[in-house]
Amino acid sequence: MTQAAPSTHLQSEPEGCPPQQTVTLFQHEPLLLDCGEPVCNVRVAYHTYGEARENATLVLHALTGNSAVHEWWPDFLGAGRPLDPGTDFIVCSNVLGGCAGTTGPDELPTIQGQPARLTLRDMARVGRALLEHLGVKKVRVVGSSMGGMLAYAWLLECPDLVERAVIIGAPARHSPWAIGLNTAQRSAIRAAPGGEGLKIARQIAMLSYRSHQSFAATQAGQRVPGVPAITSYLEYQGEKLLARFSEQTYLALTEAMDAFQPSDYELRGIRAPVLSIGISSDVLYPAAEVKAHAALLPNSTYWELNSIHGHDAFLMDAQDLPERVRAFLHA
Repeated sequence: MTQAAPSTHLQSEPEGCPPQQTVTLFQHEPLLLDCGEPVCNVRVAYHTYGEARENATLVLHALTGNSAVHEWWPDFLGAGRPLDPGTDFIVCSNVLGGCAGTTGPDELPTIQGQPARLTLRDMARVGRALLEHLGVKKVRVVGSSMGGMLAYAWLLECPDLVERAVIIGAPARHSPWAIGLNTAQRSAIRAAPGGEGLKIARQIAMLSYRSHQSFAATQAGQRVPGVPAITSYLEYQGEKLLARFSEQTYLALTEAMDAFQPSDYELRGIRAPVLSIGISSDVLYPAAEVKAHAALLPNSTYWELNSIHGHDAFLMDAQDLPERVRAFLHA
């Protein structure tokens, strides 16, 4: 349950963009995490677009994303696009355990000296409390990558709220391959705390976000004499993430993704219409895996984005993806 009158704060954004807002929830009745620990005074940072109403479109961000949809998904946000502030009320919040304004891992209870482990279902329950605060009673959900897995958690945790969902480039649960990649990234962070490990983790992740063909097309040759373009690219990506992200958040969110393992039985119980989108060259979440999980849902449609750019194609090579999503959301 949420507090009747939670406190809300605004943070300034560049001109023409909506401000980030922050609300403190669970001020009197705690959020009970799946690990059994209660948490009070959960701070949630979020953005909204369009006029507030009881029906909304909920956007769920990726692992290192944030609630500022206008910054990272411009192809999807705007007049005539899937997320149209002129006709829809759009909500995106930073997830519990993140590092972009919402309560982070260091603020959670500790168990034997370690922050309480979070689950994707915990994040969905915090999101539900935010929607209650905003007066939203029904949502259409759109999630990509980690946000797509979180969309599955919403479908399972909040079936009364979710009218339909779009899941882009995400399976229902992590394979041993995906868990192995995350394990290597977490090992790098723990072996070299203080920033170097996070940079290496990002480099490992970037290799799984693109494809052989994508790097051949975009990172061939050298940008600096004697340094392969791919090397300078990966080093830049590591430095860039270190400047804006938390290693504790990286650990917490990747662990939550790995632990999310809904059964086939649970997936067959999802009744809402779902559009599941695979990416032809995705090596992190192969299209066949995304399609197989979608096939377990009683009311699902599968579509595949044909791109050489791997997992990140939903950001860098959207093609017909926005129109497919727009048509499904407004069917």
